[in-house]
Amino acid sequence: MFTNPLTLVHLTGLLAILGVLCYAIGDVLMLAMKANIADYPNLQPHLKLLSGTEHMVALPWWRLAGGGLIGVLITPVLVAGLWHLYYGLAPAGDGSAWPPVLLFAVGFILAPFVHGSFIYLGEYVQALNRVSPEAQAVILGMFKRHKQVLAISYGLLALSILIASIWFSVVVGLGGTRFPQWLAAVNPITALVLWLVIRRLLPRLTAHVEGAGFNIAFLMFFALTTITLW
Repeated sequence: MFTNPLTLVHLTGLLAILGVLCYAIGDVLMLAMKANIADYPNLQPHLKLLSGTEHMVALPWWRLAGGGLIGVLITPVLVAGLWHLYYGLAPAGDGSAWPPVLLFAVGFILAPFVHGSFIYLGEYVQALNRVSPEAQAVILGMFKRHKQVLAISYGLLALSILIASIWFSVVVGLGGTRFPQWLAAVNPITALVLWLVIRRLLPRLTAHVEGAGFNIAFLMFFALTTITLW
């Protein structure tokens, strides 16, 4: 169907943008909520363990389920969108182009588990608020074990994205790709650092997209990779 390779490149770049945009929307649905914790006395002794997730106590079920599922279901589209990265890096040789693309793919394949798990994390928080003090110990144990599993999976995801980002920037910086060399300064990690600066400077504005920083960074990155290949 796509006889012109540039047509496929444009499409896959847009797919990558769509994928991370949906992930960011999912993050906002699940995490961009501020609850008055004073209204939830059962949670107050456990705020250190909950570490920011306590606001999920006020989320309606449709936001938990919808926010988690939108990321899980869009992942095949996001992985397909990586083709435009390979196309841009390919002139440097397969040994330079494939590793960062595959590492990004590994991160995206792990992402649905991490993203979807926040549905259950929110359920634990809400259950902790509802159960009797005697039953809270059971919920707290489940929450702690869930956080450990999330930390392992999120760590592997972050490591694959970190290595892929550095590899991408090195390859682009050395030249010989279809990307301009200045794009070596832009990868998901540097975009995330920029987002953290913006978040600190404009806290009221960025509060509306709380939790979506990682995917906003990818949105910046894929927007530039797509535009520079247009």
